[in-house]
Amino acid sequence: MTAATVSTPATPRKKDRGGPWLSLLAWVVGILFVLPVLWMVLTSFHSEANAAQNPPAVFAPLNLAGYREFFSGGASPWPPLLNSLTSSVISTALVLLLSIPAAYALSIKPVKKWTDVLFFFLSTKMLPIVAGLLPLYLFAQKAHLLDNIWLLIIFYTSMNLPIAVWMMRSFLSEVPVEMLEAASVDGASLTRTLRSVIAPVVAPGIAATALICFIFSWNELLFARVLTATVAETAPVFLTSFVTSQGLFLAQLCAAAFVVSLPVLVAGFAAQDKLVQGLSLGSVK
Repeated sequence: MTAATVSTPATPRKKDRGGPWLSLLAWVVGILFVLPVLWMVLTSFHSEANAAQNPPAVFAPLNLAGYREFFSGGASPWPPLLNSLTSSVISTALVLLLSIPAAYALSIKPVKKWTDVLFFFLSTKMLPIVAGLLPLYLFAQKAHLLDNIWLLIIFYTSMNLPIAVWMMRSFLSEVPVEMLEAASVDGASLTRTLRSVIAPVVAPGIAATALICFIFSWNELLFARVLTATVAETAPVFLTSFVTSQGLFLAQLCAAAFVVSLPVLVAGFAAQDKLVQGLSLGSVK
């Protein structure tokens, strides 16, 4: 009697019963987050009378009166927008320049007591900003740096540096050790290793860190509101000028808010692939 090969039936895969519900939940949460922004954009194209109606006039006629008033009605919005762009871009570049070598020293080539160093970075975020506002104001006053864009750049860099170090350390810890050993065997210097070996691998992480630091700097209001006046006024501070004693011009305020948030939306849309890759880097082995 010859032996016959008996094939066992394949084990059926279990159906993911929660998949459709999780997808539906994700869509609902996404819509809830996007709906206020869409409502702001729609209101910016309404007249002041229609924007102030209760219940809201969803299908009211659209116009560009709010945008015309924003760009040519009173004070020019271009200097505050330029100040926000300057402070956000320069501070983000400085943060990356400082955080990448620091994260390299805390992950790939760990220094002694590196956990204490990380805790020190984290402890700087435990103090409420309001608690340190008065000493910072007095320092800026004595140093004759009030209403100076470079003061905001220094503060934004110090504000975002701990977050960037923690993020970049998590990204750099995923770099394969074999790549670093190969670069060392080839005689690559530290600068060459950071630029040619590590940077391409953690490029999504760098993009994610840069985008988050840029958003935090662009949206910062408290420092800019207290430490600037007219020369270094930023876009968020400029938005507060639309709340006057004469009333709240809702359509004009929504138009201004949309214009101010547009650079962040464009940056996020342009770097969305890198942002998703960077935030998920190292989450799945």
